[in-house]
Parts: sequence; structure tokens; C-alpha cells
Amino acid sequence: MNLRSKNRISAEFSMSSMTDIIFLLLIFFMLTSNFVTPTALPVNLPSSTKGSIVMQKVSVTITSDLKYYVNDQPTSLETLRTDLTQALGGTEEGQGVVVLNVDKSVPVEYLVKVGGIASDLKAKISIATITNE
Repeated sequence: MNLRSKNRISAEFSMSSMTDIIFLLLIFFMLTSNFVTPTALPVNLPSSTKGSIVMQKVSVTITSDLKYYVNDQPTSLETLRTDLTQALGGTEEGQGVVVLNVDKSVPVEYLVKVGGIASDLKAKISIATITNE
């Protein structure tokens, strides 16, 4: 009389279902993540060794030919304060963030002028750079 079972249990583990789950999760996270879009204006940003990502609220761009843009809308230095006030209008005092995208060939005095205007409006100021790592 044969008492052995005809069905043997295999000790192997199939990784194919695990890789399918990993790829599905990867695709899901890639599709649902937020992408940071760079500014569409041609500006050569200066480089730095450290960088941090700031959620961009208001973008102020100064190009190499000293043209000013607030959120990609052209403006002038004279009307910059009113444009920034309108752009920061929905934020609480001290909660607005202004990201300065200044071409590296622009003299520092223009950066300081725009930074002073943003500081007067009680906004936090961040300078956009390209990280060199």
C-alpha cells in the first residue's frame, strides 16, 4: 500500500507577481506626483552647491536685458509693487513666497530692488539657482 501523496508541494517562490505589483505602484506614483515646471523665460541662473525646493507662489523674473516679469507676465520696475501686491493678494501676511529668477549677468542692485519690494510686502524671498552636484 502506497501512503505517499501524489501532489508534492513546491518550495519555489515566483517573483513575477511581485514585479508586476512593483511596476504598477511605480506607474501609479509617477502619474500622481506633482511635477515642478521651470519658468518658460530664457534666464541663465547662477549655480550653487546646496539647493532646496520651495513651493513657488509668485515668480519674479529679471532677464539679461533687464525686462521684468511677474508670473510670466511682463511688467516694469515702476509697476512691480502693484503687480506683486495683486499676485500676493490671496495670501496671509508673512505667508507669501516670492521666487526670484534673475539672470546671472544682471547686476545685484536690480536683485536688491526687487527683494526690497517683496520684503516691504512681508513676503518670504527665495532666489532660484541651478545646483551643481
